[in-house]
Parts: sequence; structure tokens; C-alpha cells
Amino acid sequence: MIVRTTSGDVQGAPITTGARFRGIPYAAAPEGELRFAPPVPAPAWDGVRDAREAGPMASQRHREIPGLDLTPLVGRPGPAGSDYLTVDVWTPDPEAKGLPVLVFVHGGAFIGGTGSAPVYDGTGFTRAGAVLVTLQYRLGIEGFLPLDGGATNLGLRDQLAALRWVQDNITAFGGDPANVTLFGESAGAVSVACLLGSPLSAGLFRRAVVQSGHANMVRGRAELDRLAEVVAGGLGVEPTAAAFRKLTTEQLLDAQDAVLKPGGAPDLRDEDGRDRSHGLSPFLPLVGDDVLPEHPGTAIRNGASADVDLVAGTCREEMLLYFGPTGLVDTLTDEQAVAMLSASHPDAAAVLAGYGLGQGRPAGEVFVEAMTDLVFRDGVEELVENHQGRSYRYEFEWRAPVLGACHGMELPFVFDSLDAARSMVGDHPPAELARELNTAWYSFAATGDPGWAEGTTARLG
Repeated sequence: MIVRTTSGDVQGAPITTGARFRGIPYAAAPEGELRFAPPVPAPAWDGVRDAREAGPMASQRHREIPGLDLTPLVGRPGPAGSDYLTVDVWTPDPEAKGLPVLVFVHGGAFIGGTGSAPVYDGTGFTRAGAVLVTLQYRLGIEGFLPLDGGATNLGLRDQLAALRWVQDNITAFGGDPANVTLFGESAGAVSVACLLGSPLSAGLFRRAVVQSGHANMVRGRAELDRLAEVVAGGLGVEPTAAAFRKLTTEQLLDAQDAVLKPGGAPDLRDEDGRDRSHGLSPFLPLVGDDVLPEHPGTAIRNGASADVDLVAGTCREEMLLYFGPTGLVDTLTDEQAVAMLSASHPDAAAVLAGYGLGQGRPAGEVFVEAMTDLVFRDGVEELVENHQGRSYRYEFEWRAPVLGACHGMELPFVFDSLDAARSMVGDHPPAELARELNTAWYSFAATGDPGWAEGTTARLG
């Protein structure tokens, strides 16, 4: 099955519900002088490009949470190479016309993940009648570290380039470029929220879904400059794009690992005394360039993307992903809980006391509840409140063995890909809930209505 794109012909593979095309370049490989530079269109190729297998992943190191197999969400290392600014496209029929399009931005704390991970299988959406696009973007140092002489917010610029590619090419896959829904989870959700507040995203998508992320997980230039100084110091070079271009990918990944270790990063708290990532990642989008000239939350409150329909929500027990499999939720003491939150919040003891710490509740239970609100739920509620257009709110509540309703648990249900996520959902997940969520996401993409009432919170599961 062959489709013509603006760069050349691609050959996909048939699937039971249509066709799948993988590893299609939307931008040139970020190598040489294109490292730390804005994405440029993919060069044309002669003949037919084989798009039947997944392409390379963005530069990263495989990471694990003890006791948990994250492969369904982060994928396995694939073929090596710098030609990773690509999309995968799943379509019911390339010959169709006007199908709704969903474009997914993967999570991974801005340092890992891939749009080709098993859970992001597009079969459920093609079965419903939509085109699904998943994408790769630059991560970590290469994607979110500002350097003198280099472009900023490169990961977000890559996502914008992928959306422009969709506008130019999705008709060839049966999709409607005027009906694009951008959705993402975790770091992908933060990305979507940022693009809602970016003037550069105008006209690139009609609807948005923000799953466990929001517009407040961003940094100012001062914090990211401190990070750049520490990274460059560890490498023995100046914090400039010219100096970093001379380093290998492995050297940059080694430096990235160094700042990811406990105590390896500088103090990344802002003027309010808060680390906006709560320690989950030193790398966050930057406020203050042409991508995000103002805080995206402020832009949204002032009417940015008011013409974009919005769905936003969280999982009931987000932080269990990090504290359930390790057993820390059962062993955490009151003192440890206060110390851990103090690293990112100036009033840790008072905040945790408000959730019942020191009043007979187990510290781990208190910490998970408080961090779920601080890291995820509060920001999502603010996003929905600030959005000036039509919006819907949800809470995912189905509890898996060990992991509960943790961060990312909704994903295999949204994609209706439970078989790919047995290590997360267990042996007997409710297939009817997966069909319900997949239908809701499809309905929202097709019509702007997920089937829930506005102004309420849909309880899922």
C-alpha cells in the first residue's frame, strides 16, 4: 500500500482495520548544524520509502521503575539513528476523505518515550473511523536545554513541525486537515497545554485533550540557565550550541544522566520557591521565547485557543506509579514525606498537614494524595477554568492491581490496547471500559463532544 507525501512515496503495511505507516520523516534529521536548531522540512527521496517498521527513537536512555515493566508505555530500543523526527500514521483507508484526525504526543518526563510504544497502537481508532498520528520529538538536553546560539523549546518546535506536516499530508491518508485533535499524556499533555498557549499553533488543531498534564509545568529562563551551566560544567565546555554540537550523543546522555541523579541538578526552584516539576524532570518547556512568549496559562486565561475544544483530566491516584511498585507508599514516614516535598515546595509541612499528616493517616497515603493534587490535579482544574472555549473534565478511577488508578493507567483504555499493557492492567481489565473511553475520544475528535456534560467531571471506571 503506497501513499504519496510531500517528500516522496511511502509504503505501509495492511492491518485488520486499514493500514499502518511508520517512521515517515516530518523533518530533517537533527544532526550536524541542525543540532540545537529549529526543525526544517524533511528532504525529498526517490523511489518508495519502506514505512512498514518503526523508525529510530529520539536520543534517550532506557529507564525503569523498580518492580514495574514500563515497556508498554516507553517501548523498547529500536534501530539506532538520528533520523528520528518521524510520524507513524494509522488509517482506516487512505482512499477515504474527511476522516477525523488524532495526533498523539507521548509522555516520558521530557527525557524518554516514543510514539511507537506498544500501547499507542492505532487499531482502536482506525476501527472507530479515525486517522491516528503519533510522533517523535527531541528530548532532554537536545530538546529542552537552552544554549547560547541555539534555538529554544526544540521539542515543542518539533511538535509544531509535525502538526504542519499533518496539515500538508494527512489528506493523502484519508484525514481531514481541518479536523485535527491534538492529544497527549504526561509530558505530552504538558506539551499540548503549552501549544494551547502558543501563538505559533494557530490553525494547526481544532481540538485538544490534555491527559495528566497542564500549563504550569514550565520554567523561566533563570532556572534553565542554571541547569545549562551545570550540564556544560560537567562536560567541560561552554553552554553554547556551538560547543554542544561538537559532542557526541552519548556524551550528552552521560551528562543528562548526571543531572538526573539525586543531587545532580542545580536548585530549580523559581522565585516562589517551587520546582514546577516537583522533581520529576529538570527539563521543562521554557517561557520567554517566540514559542511561549508568555506563560501558557496566562495566555489561555486571556483567550488563547478559545476556538479550540478541550478535554482535560487526571487519574485518581497519579503518584502511585512512582510509589506503589517500589513499596515506598507502605514504608514512608511522616518526616520523610515532609523532607521529600520540601525539595519542591516552600510550605511542605503545612500542605501535608492539610491532608492529614500527623493525624493518624499513613504517611504514604497522605503523600500520594497530596502529590497527585500538587503535580497533576490542581493544574488540570486551573487549565479547564482558564480555558475560554468549550471544555470537558474527567477523572479516571479504575484501579489496577498494585498500581491502582495511577499515572498513565488510562492510556491502554483510551487506545483500546489492553493486550499490550498486561504488565500494568493485570489479567482481567474491563474491556467494556476500554471501548467506552476509545469511543469517547473518537467522538470528541469527530464532533467536539465526548458524550459528557460540560461543567461536571466525568467519572471513568
